[in-house]
Amino acid sequence: MLSKAKEDWVLAATARIDDKLHGFSFSTLERIGGTPCVLLGLLSVKRSSKRDSVLKSLMGEAFHRALMAFPDEDVVVGSRFVKPDALEAFKNLDELIPRPGHRAVGEERAWGRRLARRFGVDSTYDEQSFVVKANGQSGFIDHESLKADKIGADVRAIFGSVAPAKAGSLIAHGWTMAEDLVKLGARQLT
Repeated sequence: MLSKAKEDWVLAATARIDDKLHGFSFSTLERIGGTPCVLLGLLSVKRSSKRDSVLKSLMGEAFHRALMAFPDEDVVVGSRFVKPDALEAFKNLDELIPRPGHRAVGEERAWGRRLARRFGVDSTYDEQSFVVKANGQSGFIDHESLKADKIGADVRAIFGSVAPAKAGSLIAHGWTMAEDLVKLGARQLT
């Protein structure tokens, strides 16, 4: 899977604590229909007590690269998910689709279709639920929350039709506005 991700996604990042690998990501920055996008093809965080900071670090790197490539532009961020825990990666995004209590409109569904096509899973993708019914786990955000018990039932319900046994996944996307990207993409000096 990692060898394929290396070929499919042009950007890679790692997160290390005391020189030990705690997380990695494969992604790309591209324009889809002229709109700047960050596509996270594969992101994985080691199950440790530091996993929230590792996820924040990997997402910070993705935002920094987006800021460098698309200054002064709003950016779409998209990926695939198999568990609601991983949506923590998108907590700083605006207008997350899908989200509880929101019925996606035409353009929001169109973005789901565009991302499904880009991820190569459009043949089993359902645009109403944003779910890839089968063979949609060639890459996704792999993260287990330290606060999984605080994930609401409404968020868990979004994943109700995801079938992990059939390699199903959920495609989610959100926006970061240009002014927010400046903050999210700022390098943290340590």
